[in-house]
Amino acid sequence: MPKPRSKRQAIREERKKKRQQDEVAPDEPIQTSKRRRRNEDSNDTGDQAPAFEDGYEQSQAAGGLLPTEREFFGMLSDQEQEYFRSVDEQLDLDNFPSQEERQLFLASVFAEAQGKELKLACSQSCSRLMERLILMSNTRQKKKLFEQFGGHFLNLVQHRFASHCCETLFLQSAPIVTRELGGERDDMPAEDEDPDEKPLPFMEELFLLTLDELEGRLSFLLTDRFASHTLRVLLLILSGRPLDQAQTKSLVHSKKKEKISAPWKFNNETEVDSHLRAVPNSFNLATKKIISDTVSGMSPTELRVLATHPTGNPVLQLLLELDITLNSKSADESGEIILLWHLLPGAPASLKDAASPASDFINSMLYDAIGSRLLETLIVHCPGKVFKVLYKHILEPRMHSLLRNDIACYPAICILKRLSKEDLVGVVKQTIPEFGKLVNLSRFNVIKALLERCQARQAYDEVKALTKQLVEECGDGPKSLVPRLCLPPSAKSDGEKQHEPLAKNRSALVSHGSHLVTAMLAIPESPRKAAQTSISALSEEQVLELATSSAPTSHVIVDALSTPAQNKIFHKALVAALRPHIMELANSEHGNKVLSAIITVPSRSEGISLPFHIKESIMTELGEHEQELRDSFIGRRIWRNWKGDLWRNRRVEWIAWAKEVDSAPEQNIPNRQPRPGIPGQRPKPNGAHYDNPNSIQVDSKGWKESNNKKRGNRGKT
Repeated sequence: MPKPRSKRQAIREERKKKRQQDEVAPDEPIQTSKRRRRNEDSNDTGDQAPAFEDGYEQSQAAGGLLPTEREFFGMLSDQEQEYFRSVDEQLDLDNFPSQEERQLFLASVFAEAQGKELKLACSQSCSRLMERLILMSNTRQKKKLFEQFGGHFLNLVQHRFASHCCETLFLQSAPIVTRELGGERDDMPAEDEDPDEKPLPFMEELFLLTLDELEGRLSFLLTDRFASHTLRVLLLILSGRPLDQAQTKSLVHSKKKEKISAPWKFNNETEVDSHLRAVPNSFNLATKKIISDTVSGMSPTELRVLATHPTGNPVLQLLLELDITLNSKSADESGEIILLWHLLPGAPASLKDAASPASDFINSMLYDAIGSRLLETLIVHCPGKVFKVLYKHILEPRMHSLLRNDIACYPAICILKRLSKEDLVGVVKQTIPEFGKLVNLSRFNVIKALLERCQARQAYDEVKALTKQLVEECGDGPKSLVPRLCLPPSAKSDGEKQHEPLAKNRSALVSHGSHLVTAMLAIPESPRKAAQTSISALSEEQVLELATSSAPTSHVIVDALSTPAQNKIFHKALVAALRPHIMELANSEHGNKVLSAIITVPSRSEGISLPFHIKESIMTELGEHEQELRDSFIGRRIWRNWKGDLWRNRRVEWIAWAKEVDSAPEQNIPNRQPRPGIPGQRPKPNGAHYDNPNSIQVDSKGWKESNNKKRGNRGKT
C-alpha cells in the first residue's frame, strides 16, 4: 500500500514545478513575438493598433480601439541624476552675472541632455527640471525637443510625469506659431553649430505631426487620467483661445496641478497669453476634424456616459464650446454633423416635446453634479434659437425650484445671464414669494446673480424688492445682514444637530455671502445703503474678524473703504474700529490687505473721508514696530505699501505723498498773484499749509516748524 503524501513532500513538488516553468518561460516570448509579428504583417486594416516593441501589455479601451503599449525609455544613471540635480540647484540660485551667461549655461545643459530627453521627461525626480528647461529654452531648443519627443507622444501624454512636460512644451510653443505666421523666425543656428544643418520645420508643422500621432486614439485619450489634460491644452492652442485666463486654467489644469517656475524666460509672452491668438487655417481644420472624429463614432448613450465622466466631462465641455464657436455660421442640421446636434438631436424643434431625447438629456443633466457643468457650457454658448426654445418649454416653468437646488442653481445662474429684462422680471416675481427658502438654504450666489442681472438690465424696482426681502429674511433690520452672510456660527462640537448646508461647507458659505455683500456695495441706492448700515453696526470684534478670518471677508472691508457713503463718518468709524489692532492686521495673512487699503483712502473726496491724522497715527505705530515688520514677508509688504522708509528719512515727502489726494481739488484753484504794494513786506504764500498751525515749512537749511505754531492765535505783534 503506497505511503500517503505528506505536507512537506507537496511543497517540494510545487517548487519543482515552478523551476520547470521558469526554465521554459524564456523561450515563450520569442515565439509569441514572432507569432504576433506574422499576424500584424498579414493584417492591413486601419483600425488595428500599430506594431510596437515586444513584451508590453495591451488593454482594451472604449470604442474598440486599443491604446498604445507602454514604452520604456530607460533610467538615468546615478551620475546623471546627480548632475541634473546640481543643475536644478544652480537654476534656483540664479547667480549668473549676465543674461548671456545664463544662455551659455542653458545651452550646455541641453547639450548634456541630448539623447536623454525622454528619460528626463519620464523621471519622477527630473521631470520638473525638464519643465523648467522648457520654460527657459529658446525657439530652436523647443523645436529640437519636439523632434526628440516625436514618434513617442502617444506614450508620453499618458505618462504620469511626461504628460506635464508635454503640456508645458505645447503651451510655451503656442506663441511661436503666431510669430511665425507673421513672418518672424528666430530659430536660426548659433555660431558654434553647423551652418549646413538642415533647417528646422515651422512650429505649425510640428503641432500637426503631433496630431497625426494621436489620430485614431482620441476616444480613449478623452478619459485617460493624464492624457485628457494634454488634449485640452492642444485644443486650446488649436483654437487660438487665450492661455492665461482664470476660466481657461480651471478647465485645463486640476486643483492639484503643481506650479513650476523658472528664474527667467527666453521670451515673455504675457500679452499674447492673455489675448486671442492668430492661428493658421490648418489649426481650425484640425480642431473640426478632432470634433468630428471624436463624436462620429459615439452613440447617444456613450455621449451621455461621457458627459457624467469626471475626466471626460471637461474635455467634452471644451469640444462643445469650440464646436459652437467654429460652426456658429453654419450651425444647421443640414450641415456637417457637430457635437451640439448629437447632444440635442432634432433641436430646437425637439425641445418642445417633453418625451424627446433632447429634452430627456437636459432633464438628466440638470441635477447631476458633473453633467450640470456641461449644461452650463451649452446654455452659455448655444445659438439663440436653441436657447429661446430651451428656456420657454423646459426651464422657465421651474426656474424658482432650480434656483433653490444646490446643483441645478449653477445652470440656472447661467440662464439668468442670457435673459431679457421682461423674462428676468418674471423670474424675480416667481422667486420673491419663496425668497426665505433661498436665504435659509444659503443660496447667496443665486441672490447675488439676481441683484447683478437686475441692475445690468435696469430693473431698479426689482433691485429694491430683492434688497428689502433679503434684509427682512436675515433678521432684525439691516444690522444683522453682514453677520448673517459673512459670519455664520461655527460648527458645534457638543453633538447638537447642525443645519445641513452650514455643517457641509462653512468656508463656501462664507465665500458666497461675502461676494453677495461685495456685490451690494457695488450697486448704488438701497443695496449699498443696506450693506453700509450693517457694517457700521458691527462691533469691534466682528470688524476684526471680517478683516482677518478669510480672503473673501477681508475683501468686504477693502471694498467698504473704497465705496462712497452718504454717512460722512462711515469710513472714519470703520478705521477707528480697526485702530487698536494695527499690528494684528499687519501680521495677518488677510488683514494686511485691509491695512494697505487704509492708506489709499482719500482724506477729501466726494463720499469718502478719512482724516489725515488717523493715517499719521497708524504710521507712527508701524514705525515703532519697524524691526518686527521687517522680520516677516507680510510685514515688509506693509512697510513698503505705507512707504515706511520715506516716512523715516524724508518725513515731509511722506506727508506730501499721503496728502496727494487732498491737493487734487486745489489744482483747480487759480493762482492768485500777490498785490504789489508795501515795500519790504513779503507776499503771503499760497497753499493750505500757511494757515495750518501744525504745518512744516522747508527752506534751503532744511525743515522747521511753522511760525504760526509758535505765535498761536495771537497773530503778528
